[in-house]
Amino acid sequence: MVADPQRQRISVEAYFQLEHTSEIRHEYIDGYAYAMSGGTKAHSWLAMNMFRLLDEQLQSGPCRTYSSDVRVQLNGKRYVYPDVTVSCDIADHQEYDDVVRSPHLVIEVLSPTTELYDRGKKFAYYQESASIQEYVMINSQRQMIEVFRRKGEIWTYQRYRPGQTVEIESLDIQIPFASVYARIRVPIEEDDTSDESQRED
Repeated sequence: MVADPQRQRISVEAYFQLEHTSEIRHEYIDGYAYAMSGGTKAHSWLAMNMFRLLDEQLQSGPCRTYSSDVRVQLNGKRYVYPDVTVSCDIADHQEYDDVVRSPHLVIEVLSPTTELYDRGKKFAYYQESASIQEYVMINSQRQMIEVFRRKGEIWTYQRYRPGQTVEIESLDIQIPFASVYARIRVPIEEDDTSDESQRED
């Protein structure tokens, strides 16, 4: 989650120095460092569940899963901390490096304070990163998972609800919806499509 930015523009070099000395993590967007705020327990559990579910299925291939402890470079002016990231580039898997430079999949757990940003500007930043093939948003207020997929120059959208299987097509992975929300009390989303036959004129 992102809080208010530093009021003064800083260089990328100054940003890295800040990250190495500060107890608070910051995202860096176009010259400004934004302090990361804390999240709820539900937010943390949802991110951990998704991390575990992906990591279990990526054990034998070149792709690896990273938590929000690892910084992701979107371009030379933007560094962010997605809740979960998958990279399939072996150059990203150096044990003592702290930056993923070729993210393949990024996941954000939505919260009331960050949802507009995650759906708006941050999604636009992710779209501009050529390596990102899918963007997943997990709702922490109601049970809903949304997946955006890159199809050439177009991004497609699919929403998943309880009882379904979440498809991560670019990695050929299927995740039971219930496993993402396991042991977490998040309300089930009410169906927003009414039965037309029961409506009165």
